[in-house]
Amino acid sequence: MSPARFDGTQTQVVLRRLAAFRPLSGPAATAVDKAVRERMLRLGAGQDLISEGDRPDRIRFILSGWLARYKTLEDGRRQIVNFILPGEVCDAYSYLLSRMDHSIGSLTPVIYSEIERERFEELIASDRTLTEAVWCEWLANNSIQREWTLNIGRRVALERVAHLLCEIFERLKAIGQVDGTSCAFPITQMDLADATGLSVVHLNRTLQELRAAGLIVLRERMLTINDLDALKNTGLFTPAYLHHAG
Repeated sequence: MSPARFDGTQTQVVLRRLAAFRPLSGPAATAVDKAVRERMLRLGAGQDLISEGDRPDRIRFILSGWLARYKTLEDGRRQIVNFILPGEVCDAYSYLLSRMDHSIGSLTPVIYSEIERERFEELIASDRTLTEAVWCEWLANNSIQREWTLNIGRRVALERVAHLLCEIFERLKAIGQVDGTSCAFPITQMDLADATGLSVVHLNRTLQELRAAGLIVLRERMLTINDLDALKNTGLFTPAYLHHAG
């Protein structure tokens, strides 16, 4: 992990993410902007930001890049339990626990802001709109986790993959990181298989089915959704569990 330079725009994705749950007051937005700039770090792809068993003593705001929460069995089998996208807060209240029960690893190069517990508590106590936005962001992550459990436990393969693609698109849309019906998609087929509980062969076959139906195009780390409504219907997807305002 190495220091990262501030380019003047990196805090905007955090502000958009928080504002997706509660409109922030002017002072709250200024306070977040200042706090995020204080300690910015860079993490390469394929590295752990935090590992299972570590003591979580600080909070991280993701400014750019994608990560995955995951757990691994003793024989090496991995289950991705969620993706962490730009703007999201990494475990806002995990410092209340004695150790991490899962790992967080980078899928791409990542830039993040690291804030000590005392500074974070001071920050969220400074403004009610910020307090509510951070709590809502944390609760929404729990809601996403429940939806992922339903996805793996009850949806069939085609529904699982379609649902996850819709979710990622909607989460990126909320922070202004979609271009029409296209968005970045730096997730490998292995990652996607580990997130949906499918073998790579079954996952590949399912993606081919979605392509053949004319619903999606996956090319050069980009996802294009040709018919979002049809993809939502295929995945039995409704976005209410994301809890975005409006």
